[in-house]
Amino acid sequence: MPAIIKVNNLSKQFKEINAVDDLSFTVEQGDVYGFLGQNGAGKSTTIRMLLTLIKPSGGEISIFDKNLSTHRSDILKQVGAVIEKPDLYKYLSAYDNLAIFAKMSGIKADKKLLMEQLKMVGLDERAGSKVKTFSQGMKQRLGIAVALVHNPQLIILDEPTNGLDPQGIADMRNLILHLSRESGKTIVVSSHLLSEIELVANRMIIIHKGKKIVEGKVAELLDPSKSLVQLETVDNVAAREKLLQTNWAASLQNNTVKLQLKMNKEDVPALIATLVTMQVQVLSVDPMHSLEDYFLSLTTQPGHVESFAN
Repeated sequence: MPAIIKVNNLSKQFKEINAVDDLSFTVEQGDVYGFLGQNGAGKSTTIRMLLTLIKPSGGEISIFDKNLSTHRSDILKQVGAVIEKPDLYKYLSAYDNLAIFAKMSGIKADKKLLMEQLKMVGLDERAGSKVKTFSQGMKQRLGIAVALVHNPQLIILDEPTNGLDPQGIADMRNLILHLSRESGKTIVVSSHLLSEIELVANRMIIIHKGKKIVEGKVAELLDPSKSLVQLETVDNVAAREKLLQTNWAASLQNNTVKLQLKMNKEDVPALIATLVTMQVQVLSVDPMHSLEDYFLSLTTQPGHVESFAN
């Protein structure tokens, strides 16, 4: 796939702080690219440089095979972005907001096109409602509709699930997947909600203190043999005793409260079959978020609280 974004040796200093330090990465066409890091890692600073909101101290950014510093206007016409909370007119309707931003972007959009945009983000039935009545998740989705009104090829979302409830997070996840799979957009998603990135991204980068820790395909970076699977049975104590007599004993984790096994996710059906054979009643099977463990193993420094299993 051709590269949509190429970043080489990017840096940004704020007085004596290296917010971004010699950072290089590539976003390929069609990627949902997860941009991961703890708070203060340099994610938002990097995104602001991609959008020319702040100037780099060094390095080079190329988007659509053009140098960003010399082709800013041409590039940004093909970029849509939502940075933090979208800036909307709260006393106007969703439709009127979209119409205003379309006009400001120089887009001649008729009612049909605007309603299609609202439908895509799940807001067509609330087109006439004032934005002040919207939940934060609905405002975020309207912000994305605004960012898409000029049909950009590249979408950049900075912490799009911040402040959202579980339903809002699920709606945002489904929207990102729709934009990627149905609309063919290339998407960069910055987040510290690692489990969400694992569900939507095909490639990712992890940065820490402005430096790249690792970059690559999510499926290759995560070792499926080290997934943590949590079981809930009618009697966890009895189930543990039975599993200790099987080949699953080596996978059991030393946790007296919850029944957890470190194993390959692909072996979960075989585990359930074993439990059924032993007449253990299984209530739930939950793969834990392996990306979070992976992230912490790469970035946690002395001075943090040690992980503790509940």
